[in-house]
Amino acid sequence: MQLPEVLDAIRSYGSASTKNTLMKHGAAEPVYGAKVADLKILQKKIKKDVPLALALFDSGVYDARYLAALIADGAQMTEAQLQHWAETSNSQGISEYSVPWVAAEHPEGWELALRWIDSDNELIAGSGWNTLGGIVSMKADEELDLPLIKKLLQRIEKTIHSSPNRVRYVMNGFVIGVGTYVDALHEQAVAVARNIGAVSVDMNGTACKVPLAEEYISAARNRPGGVKKKKTIRC
Repeated sequence: MQLPEVLDAIRSYGSASTKNTLMKHGAAEPVYGAKVADLKILQKKIKKDVPLALALFDSGVYDARYLAALIADGAQMTEAQLQHWAETSNSQGISEYSVPWVAAEHPEGWELALRWIDSDNELIAGSGWNTLGGIVSMKADEELDLPLIKKLLQRIEKTIHSSPNRVRYVMNGFVIGVGTYVDALHEQAVAVARNIGAVSVDMNGTACKVPLAEEYISAARNRPGGVKKKKTIRC
């Protein structure tokens, strides 16, 4: 499929009610209002197509950017392309999810994310923390830099409550990710979760809530069958 055809298809799936919901959750115009289920129909038709993904992302359309991350192969993208996605994301749904989905697959994703978390741009920092969280949920513990992750947990414990709004949200998510998926640092993550307690985040008047990290970790670890590393963080 070519870019105009895909954009027309996305537009045909759009509805005012879905667009309104997306906007309430931080999506920035242009937004067509396509449901994720409909975007996944297109994903199945297209499969993997990095050039098309890049073109979709550069269209600036929120729904197209979401689809771009579904059909991209992060391992085949360049660092410059990933950096471009992080720098030009203009809504939390793309910066906190779409960008990390692909960045976590790249061989240099960890290093990119470490640079992003130091950004003064709230959206870029969000991409960084969720990329790190995605990587710890996918890679085996022996492949992770455990001493550095321990330092990141300590950093969060000291700074989360004074960090920008959405950065607080993704920092909390990183603690949950480590506590859930990294056996070697589970106890430390739980201790950090207990110390930071409830995290206050402005959720734009939606019904969404910030999970209590300690409770979330416990619930995840006690699921039937236990916890297994993920193959992908796309959803």
